[in-house]
Formats: sequence, C-alpha cells, structure tokens
Amino acid sequence: MTPVPDRFPKPSFSKSIITIVGGYGSGKSEVAVNLAKHLIHSQPEPVALADLDIVNPYFRSRETVRELTALGVTALVPPGDQIYAELPIIIPEIKTAIEKKEGKVILDVGGDDTGARVLSSLSDAFEPGNYELLLVLNASRPFTADLAGCRAMIDEIEAASRMKFTGIISNTHLMDDTSTGLVLEGLNLARAVSEKTGLPVVFLSATIDIIDNLNPREVTLPVLPLDRSLLKPWERRKKTSGTE
Repeated sequence: MTPVPDRFPKPSFSKSIITIVGGYGSGKSEVAVNLAKHLIHSQPEPVALADLDIVNPYFRSRETVRELTALGVTALVPPGDQIYAELPIIIPEIKTAIEKKEGKVILDVGGDDTGARVLSSLSDAFEPGNYELLLVLNASRPFTADLAGCRAMIDEIEAASRMKFTGIISNTHLMDDTSTGLVLEGLNLARAVSEKTGLPVVFLSATIDIIDNLNPREVTLPVLPLDRSLLKPWERRKKTSGTE
C-alpha cells in the first residue's frame, strides 16, 4: 500500500460498516479496494470487502480477489464462475457480515440509484448509527458536476436504498489526465455539497503523484492514496502477457 505523506492525516472509522456508493465512472470501486488495503494495514481489526455492484461489468472490486486475499482482506464475492457473471448475485454471507459487525466491512455498491436498490433488500441488517454511507463524488462526471446534480443523486440514492448518507468522499479524476488543479476543483465542489447538505467530506482520494503536489493548507482532511488495481479487460490482458 502506498503510504500517505506524513503531512496528511489518514482515513479512519469508528463504525463497523462502510458503504461506498457512487455513480458510473465515479471511481468508487477503486476507492473501496484501496480503502480495504489501507485499513488492513492501519488497524488491528479484520477487514472484509463485499462486491455489491450489480450494474457495471467492468471495474468491479471482485476483480481484485487474489490481491486482497493475499493481504488478509476477506473478499465476499460470488463463488466459482459466478464471480464473472453479469447478474445481480448477492451471496448470503454479505448479510451475515453486516449483522455480525466483526471488524470493518466495506460494501462496494455501484450504479447510482439503480445499483443502490440492492441496499434496500439488506437495510434491515444494518444497525442504526453503526454504518457509514459515503457518496464518492467525481466532479468530472456529468451527473455530479455541479451542486444541483450532486444533491439530486443524493436524494435518488437515499430513496432507492432506504438509507441516509453520512458523508462524502472527494474523488475527482479524469483517469490518466487528472491534474492537481482538477482534484482541488472537485474538493471545492465536495465542500459546497457538504455546506448545503450537512454531510462531512470524510476524506479525499487521489493517486500518489497528485498527493505529492497537494498543499496541507488547502487540504485539511484525511487523504487516501490510490494504487490503480482495477483495469479494463484489454489492460488486464496486456498486464498478464507482460507487454506493458
């Protein structure tokens, strides 16, 4: 796990269940995977990551099962060949993990309000006050590019999931074209959404090259570094064949 420069605080959570939700292209699965890798190294409790993304067949956290398992993270994904199925498969172990509340359980939920409906079927398993529901905000995506769009997405996801958000993750990026200025613009939008909704910005996430250029006077919240783990199918083939 890439270390956060010492001048920035690190993300930490007192609650057991950490639910990561975001629109298509927000980068929420990458955030969920990197958060799992961070927590397994930074605190003594066990960490599990559950893939509840039933919408997007690409960039799903289940693609990192081997990496996470090797680190000691429990990956809650469909068994066998079902792991690759583009079907809404929700294994019973996920609800059990939510109810047991042992260590930290990260839920990777995708597809904005459509994907968030999966949470409504599990909402009775959540202990009130003992979960985080965090919106991954990428200001470079059309539906979360301004305050009105962000508020609309929050309302839609809350209605679909029957749960209330507890915070915001600022994760503005344009893949390889991300700049420090773009990340700061996204943080400014996240702060504006926070001011209007009362939801705190719990941390900022970015690649380490961006983090190295951030000024602690401008970024006064925890920072999660992102090592890119989720690749497109053709990128995975190139990496496997060693042609990078």
